[in-house]
Amino acid sequence: MSSSLLTSTAILAAFLCVLAAPSHAETPATAPKSVTVISPVFGQLVRFSMPANFVAASEKTENNFYIREAVPQGETVNGWTQMITVTGSRGLVSAAGFSPQKLAAAIGLGFKKACPESFALKDFGAAKFGDRDGYMAVASCGKVNASADGHSETALIIAVQGATDAYTIQWAEHTPTLKAPGVNEAVWRQRLRELMPIRLCAIVPDEAAPYPSCLKQK
Repeated sequence: MSSSLLTSTAILAAFLCVLAAPSHAETPATAPKSVTVISPVFGQLVRFSMPANFVAASEKTENNFYIREAVPQGETVNGWTQMITVTGSRGLVSAAGFSPQKLAAAIGLGFKKACPESFALKDFGAAKFGDRDGYMAVASCGKVNASADGHSETALIIAVQGATDAYTIQWAEHTPTLKAPGVNEAVWRQRLRELMPIRLCAIVPDEAAPYPSCLKQK
């Protein structure tokens, strides 16, 4: 598949039914392993850490849904081995029965539908990101049935409840078909650590990037 299994329709329908820092040349010896990404998404700033070799490849807002995809340098949204996706769903927190766990489960359901025979799920459970509630899980397709090459797709899913909007950060990976479908927990817990700290911050009027009020949050 050219893009992640994630789509705005999949998130919203399934749930309702059930800035990166400017790049600059650095020598290999001094190049950072990660960069802090802070960007306004609807009502709040979304902050997390991203490996320095990832670059934003697409961004769009469609009605009440925002999505930004980043891939390793040299790759595209039409051909990637890994992808880090940020989404925002405006007003979703007010939907009846909303919870970060249900949002993560809705995304996991999209995986299950794509590969019922090779689907695997590992719950990492509830978590606090600053003062915000979140939920984490890893969903995996040993083989994406609709893919031409039969590749697998596995994704770390982090759902966070904002003041009024709901957010996700996802780290997905494509590999050849997994002969023994499942989730390598150690690999994905390490990637979770690489994304930390994850925070949602208030948008301060007239404050510009790099958003110091959000940067100082521990």
